Amino acid sequence: MSLPTTLESLPVELIATILSNLDLESLVKVSNLSRRLRHVASDSTLNPWKRPITQNLASGNYERSFYHFSFRSIVPTSNWIDILTLAPPGFILFESSLPNLKASEWEECFRKRFIPGWLKWKKDNTWRVSYIKTLYRVWHRTHSPCTTDEAWTKYIVLNRNGSVNELESSSRGFSPMAIFAQTHNSNLSHLSPTIRVVATFSDVRVIAIGVLHIPRSPLLVNRNAHALLHPPGIEIDTLGANFKRNSRALHDSTYGDEYDGPSAGPCPYNKLTHPLPAESHRNYPLYTPGGGDRRWGTLEKEGRQWVGGLMVMVQLIRPRAIIGYEQDESEFVGSWNQFASFTWHDLLTIAPWMKERVTKIIDGPGLGI
Repeated sequence: MSLPTTLESLPVELIATILSNLDLESLVKVSNLSRRLRHVASDSTLNPWKRPITQNLASGNYERSFYHFSFRSIVPTSNWIDILTLAPPGFILFESSLPNLKASEWEECFRKRFIPGWLKWKKDNTWRVSYIKTLYRVWHRTHSPCTTDEAWTKYIVLNRNGSVNELESSSRGFSPMAIFAQTHNSNLSHLSPTIRVVATFSDVRVIAIGVLHIPRSPLLVNRNAHALLHPPGIEIDTLGANFKRNSRALHDSTYGDEYDGPSAGPCPYNKLTHPLPAESHRNYPLYTPGGGDRRWGTLEKEGRQWVGGLMVMVQLIRPRAIIGYEQDESEFVGSWNQFASFTWHDLLTIAPWMKERVTKIIDGPGLGI
């Protein structure tokens, strides 16, 4: 006669799957019912907490236990790294209890959440203090027009001759549309600029402003602008979901061969993790279905190409109800004071394939002669 099957008699993998379908309140209670259930719940490999935590972050409606999660020693540390990477600044700073993490774990949180240029705020502080202070700067800048922490805002211009200018302008009156109108080629001044969201992260989104036009001469075409928005070797078919990849496009990128899309031979790109893209660009630099990734626009399909210079900058954004943020370019115009510095090093981090394409890096205006 076989013994009756109970929850604890099941394989640990199956127990973890069952527990992961509970809400956080129930999971906390069930994990304390027995030693075996506690062992499964505390195992970082099985990690039944990941799914309900992700659901809380996605909904924006947090369960009561989520606010003081740091008191639960049973929860694997990797979950806290996810929370500190993706949760809104206001929740982390003012509503939740922070965990006791190692210095290396706080560093991981910092590097997964913030762009590399923000390492300038670390100075002599610990990684924990640096993370909290930088997050507070983000919260402060998105809730006020104050620019005390950053009087000058840096941005990048990709020129059609292959060079890059790293420029800066006063943060208090920083208006990308006005700057672009003043600096782009006078022969293109009658054409309306086009805005593209390159990638979105927890607190910022990378914005590109340029001109899409059917060029009268190939000399006007900015091939590096196209390469930034359309990584070499990746194309979307007419269904907008599959990819055609050219294995000859890139050989020495810092990205590996991992890819979760349709198989079509070796892929020279790996999904970016530091910093970690928001849900709308979770596959970046590959295409992310769902409507948030608009790098492949309809205007390009009409035969238009990027002409003249391409201005690239970072816009601070407020959290929405889901992981990630609205990707409506019309928001861009009205948020003139919500910008932060974006350097060549930042660009190289999110688009390492540009390193071999850029002919010269110029600090300031001019041709760098």
